[in-house]
Amino acid sequence: MMSVSEGGRGLERQNGRRALDEARLRQQAIGVKLRQMFDRVVNEPVPDEFLEILRRHDQNLKGGDEK
Repeated sequence: MMSVSEGGRGLERQNGRRALDEARLRQQAIGVKLRQMFDRVVNEPVPDEFLEILRRHDQNLKGGDEK
């Protein structure tokens, strides 16, 4: 026959496993959302103003090499 304290430890282990499973599920859900957000950002077009800044920078570098 199992004592009350032994039964209590079994419940604690079961609750602990349940808590770990829930934590893992939350982490997986967070990971999925982060990947979705990252994919959206990566696939956004580069703003024209930023491209112009990069073009000017490249021209300045090329001009600096010729001096």
